[in-house]
Amino acid sequence: MTNITLSVDETIIKKVRKIAIEKNTSLTAMVREYLEQMAARDGAEKQRRLESLRKSLALLSRDMGGTLLAQGGAL
Repeated sequence: MTNITLSVDETIIKKVRKIAIEKNTSLTAMVREYLEQMAARDGAEKQRRLESLRKSLALLSRDMGGTLLAQGGAL
């Protein structure tokens, strides 16, 4: 794992450390979990957009006897 250094207001750190203690975890674990969730959401969002684009292309495409055409020209 790679270590990173963050600058965060001391008041925020104190509040989040208290939350971490209440959740029986560490500040580091909470930050790691947050970053993992963000990375997973970003990947899922990209997959949703790609699937939406594929569906749009499929709706716009026309079979012209071996030549696949879309509105505006050949693919």
